[in-house]
Amino acid sequence: MKINKEIRKLGREMLRASFTDGQLDPGKIASLVQSLITRRPRRFTDVLQYYKRLLRLEIEKRHARIESATQLDPEAAVDIVARLKRKYGGDLTTEFAVDPTLLGGVRVRVGSDVWDGTLRNRLERLQQQL
Repeated sequence: MKINKEIRKLGREMLRASFTDGQLDPGKIASLVQSLITRRPRRFTDVLQYYKRLLRLEIEKRHARIESATQLDPEAAVDIVARLKRKYGGDLTTEFAVDPTLLGGVRVRVGSDVWDGTLRNRLERLQQQL
C-alpha cells in the first residue's frame, strides 16, 4: 500500500486529536474513527489503516516489558519502574516476565528501545567475537 501525503497528514492529525492531557483517550479515538467512517473521504480505509499503525506505535512507546531469568526483588522492580517512568513519562505501563533462557541479568524493551544486560546476550556477543 502506497501512502500519499494526504493520508499521512490526516492520520497524524487524527493521532494528535486522540490525546487528552497527554494520554490517549479511547473515547476520542472511537469518535474520530466514527466520524471518518461517516464522512467517507477518498481512500478512508487507507487512512484508517495508517491511523491504526500510528496508534499501535504510540501504545508501544508507552509500554515497557522487563524480562529477567528469575523473579526480581520487589525493591529492584520498583527501582526499575521508577527510572523508566522518569525517562518515558508517568503514563508508562509495565509488564514483568520471567525467561529462564536468559541465564541472568535483565532485558528491558520500551517501544523500539532495548537494553539487554542478560548473560545470554553477553555470551552470544563473545561467541561472535571469537
